[in-house]
Amino acid sequence: MLNDQFGILNDMLLRVGLISQNIAFTARPETAMWAVLVVDIWKTTPFMALLCLAGLQMIPRDMYEAAKLDGIHPVRVFFKVTLPLVRPALMVAVIFRLLDALRIFDLIYVLTPNSSATKTMSIISRENMIEFNNFAYGSAQSSLLFAIIAIFVSLYIWLGKVDLSGSAGK
Repeated sequence: MLNDQFGILNDMLLRVGLISQNIAFTARPETAMWAVLVVDIWKTTPFMALLCLAGLQMIPRDMYEAAKLDGIHPVRVFFKVTLPLVRPALMVAVIFRLLDALRIFDLIYVLTPNSSATKTMSIISRENMIEFNNFAYGSAQSSLLFAIIAIFVSLYIWLGKVDLSGSAGK
């Protein structure tokens, strides 16, 4: 889709008149990261949607029937019933997405190999270990990435629990 000669994206943008010539999205430094972001979002959106759908299907229908009988406005039902009950599934979805985003390697390596515009910590770690034969730096960077991910996830879970317990007492 992103190929500069045969990609459908260039063809559509040319037909609409938004661009005058084909663009090599993954080869140009100013568009490479945007291309990777679009492909990554495209790749993970169905999984995130399934996680959200699973959370929505876990909500008992009795809650909605009771809210309807009580005459509660649908917007208020969403914020007071749906959102708190689907929150654990949303938290799992955000954690999975965060893990994927922080340790992304394969997508960048395939789309934009050796591009300085799309280097992530995983790419730099692999580069140190394989290309520069510097296993100490590569291992340290991988361990640091693991620590950063662990801190983010722990903090997110802790903040989610604090906020859940804080709203339960009201």
